Amino acid sequence: MSAPHDHAHTSTLSVEALTQLLETIFLRHGVSAEAAGVLAANCANAERDGAHSHGVFRMPGYVSTLNSGWVNGKALPQVEDVASGFVRVDAGGGFAQPALAAARPLLVEKARSAGIAVLAIRNSHHFAALWPDVEPFAEDGLVALSVVNSMTCVVPHGADRPLFGTNPIAFAAPRAGGAPIVFDLATSAIAHGDVQIAARQGEKLPSGMGVDSLGQPTCDPKAILEGGALLPFGGHKGSALSMMVELLAAALTGGHFSFEFDWKNHPGAKTPWTGQLLIVIDPSKAAGQPFAERSQELVRQMHGVGLKRLPGDRRHLQRARSLAEGIALDAQTLAQLRELAGH
Repeated sequence: MSAPHDHAHTSTLSVEALTQLLETIFLRHGVSAEAAGVLAANCANAERDGAHSHGVFRMPGYVSTLNSGWVNGKALPQVEDVASGFVRVDAGGGFAQPALAAARPLLVEKARSAGIAVLAIRNSHHFAALWPDVEPFAEDGLVALSVVNSMTCVVPHGADRPLFGTNPIAFAAPRAGGAPIVFDLATSAIAHGDVQIAARQGEKLPSGMGVDSLGQPTCDPKAILEGGALLPFGGHKGSALSMMVELLAAALTGGHFSFEFDWKNHPGAKTPWTGQLLIVIDPSKAAGQPFAERSQELVRQMHGVGLKRLPGDRRHLQRARSLAEGIALDAQTLAQLRELAGH
């Protein structure tokens, strides 16, 4: 399923209509009502914000994974209050976002009480963008950092075979008089979803993104996907951050490392069965001028030195456009979604 790009044959849906369509798909394919609502909103919001590699592009992968029996769509997350600043969640082999939703009230309560709190999610599947997990905390005046590991597809710097996942890091902070500062970046040179989209659209990648099955550098996305692997961004620096994500998202949570699960007996499975860590900080406990005002001052200075676009600016522009005009989907994509929904 390609990202919306053929504007000659498009249909426009409101965010609400798209969310409802996606929720129907999740419900039809064995997801509980509560989890379906969380996942549908997550996916629709990614599409709303122009994050096409994590929007409706992911739906066939969700469906094939659910149909393979790899994920428990009806899992009930078990929230465990283990310390003054520490919450654990066993996602029960289900998706990470419903586990986060179940633990969020306790996590926020602890962060406001202790000044900082950690959420460790294990036995979970994450198949979405990471920024939607942290942005709501910043909208509530909190600072949030999250990491999640994925399936093995990245060669550590200096190695000759893949071991790490794309292992993204997301951060969100409130600021006065503006949208929160939010970024979400893979520690690989490119996100896996963007490689899939490039392959589907017959596009080449920039150099330095990945290697083929023989370990040779390639700009062909299909060669990366068919037995090849991605490279970390920034050489040894991105590789070190990817290693950190493995330790925080898997070792610290009780989840799987990117190389510790085997889905060979589940044809069609796409979602990594790993772990996720969130750290939430209440900046009202800090000394000096309110944090959100300090954030805005930093932004003002960044603009002052010539920076035209902050992380997340493009997403917010697209969000405003989508809310005003709707979300454009090409005819083939919409037909596939309706087919998955049984319409």
